[in-house]
Amino acid sequence: MIGIFDSGVGGLTVLKALREVLPTADVLYFGDTKNAPYGSRSRDDLTSLTVAALKLLQERGAQNIVSACNSVSASLAVSLLDAFSIAPQQLIEMVGPTVSYFKGSSARLMLYATPATINSDIYQNAFQMIGKNIKAIAIPELAGAIESGKSEINIEEIIRKAFPQTPQDIDVLILACTHYPLVLPVFRKVLGENILIFDPAVAVAERAKKQFWPQEVGDGTTRFLLSKDSENFRTLVIRLFPEMKFELEVLEFEPER
Repeated sequence: MIGIFDSGVGGLTVLKALREVLPTADVLYFGDTKNAPYGSRSRDDLTSLTVAALKLLQERGAQNIVSACNSVSASLAVSLLDAFSIAPQQLIEMVGPTVSYFKGSSARLMLYATPATINSDIYQNAFQMIGKNIKAIAIPELAGAIESGKSEINIEEIIRKAFPQTPQDIDVLILACTHYPLVLPVFRKVLGENILIFDPAVAVAERAKKQFWPQEVGDGTTRFLLSKDSENFRTLVIRLFPEMKFELEVLEFEPER
């Protein structure tokens, strides 16, 4: 079983990409809707939340893990994985597959992300290791607005605040928050057609296919665990997966501080 975790609805973009390449995998998805969004939280908070999420997924039977939250990528240290007996090939996070996707590319890159992701420098450092400099802009309010189901008008206003900072000499914009692709049409409206917008979920799903197949061949079941009930989450699941049968459970989730 593949366990996916995110602060809320953002990981659904990763689940959708994953389902396209591993349709018969059994998936357990944990959305920490109670503590969302993660993008403005401290490093210590993110580590505590990550530890609790990994523990939950393992207790519920997940053998392989996809961390579908860019903000926690910096928290996934080797020592943490060792504590849960998670081998590197059993976990996929967002940064590695994304950076590998652009290895050898001459495209001029930029990314939008949450403050936690930007401040960790995890993308900037990873791209420097393959000889690429990347421009990065934080959009503090956007993930929370998407999580709570704000209107398209509100979403557009938030994106336009960041747009004046966006240089025009770039070829590809990386949406380095899994919430952001949920409002991809709004990004296209604001940024125009000259900039290619890249969703890292594509690279993550391809990595999952290489690492988890063929052991992840099951019945294609999907179970959702939420730390707080969310009408917006339920609505998005139905919108993104109109034919999918699923189970949803709301549970108590109290990470140790």
